Amino acid sequence: MRKYLIIGVQGSGKGTQAGLLAKAYDLVHINVGDIFRWHVQQHTKLGALVRRTMAAGELIGDEHVEKIVRDRLEQHDWNYGFIIDGFPRNRRQTEFFLESYDIDGVIHLDLPDEEVRRRVLARRLCPNCGMDYNLIYDRPAEEGVCEVCGHDLVQRADDTEEALAERLRIYDEKTNPILDLLRRKEYVFTVDAAQSVDEVQTSIREKLGLS
Repeated sequence: MRKYLIIGVQGSGKGTQAGLLAKAYDLVHINVGDIFRWHVQQHTKLGALVRRTMAAGELIGDEHVEKIVRDRLEQHDWNYGFIIDGFPRNRRQTEFFLESYDIDGVIHLDLPDEEVRRRVLARRLCPNCGMDYNLIYDRPAEEGVCEVCGHDLVQRADDTEEALAERLRIYDEKTNPILDLLRRKEYVFTVDAAQSVDEVQTSIREKLGLS
């Protein structure tokens, strides 16, 4: 059984890399952001809170994030292991996780702020079916229109210059220090996320001893 965390700033490719690794090794990919976005799309009470918080460029409260992760892992459908994407993001979440679960490694995707801005501001989302696009790497055939369902694409509420600047500030202030905590207790493998998707995936597998 393999159990991993993947950590990186917004736009570093966590979801893509976690998905590739999960598919190759039969891992369950747990994307905390996707779980919250589901609540937004379903107009739940938690979804309303998430929408307001994301629009302000802030992070969801620790108690909500921890409950989401705990509830998901309690489903015990990860026979061959899991990779958690988008968690933890601060010291409290890290301590909560390490007290309750053991992991085999932490993948840290390192990406300069300039490249983060370039990638994030090019992202588009279909609010109808949830399909993601990036105008740099994956432009739809018809500008601004989802290829799956034909709905108009939108920019996420947290993909603006102002919201992104705040998220980068919070990341530097709260998320980077948890890497020091994880390095003392777990194996942390830093990968250059500015490489191509395939190069990043190859680097991850090499560092985890999977290749």
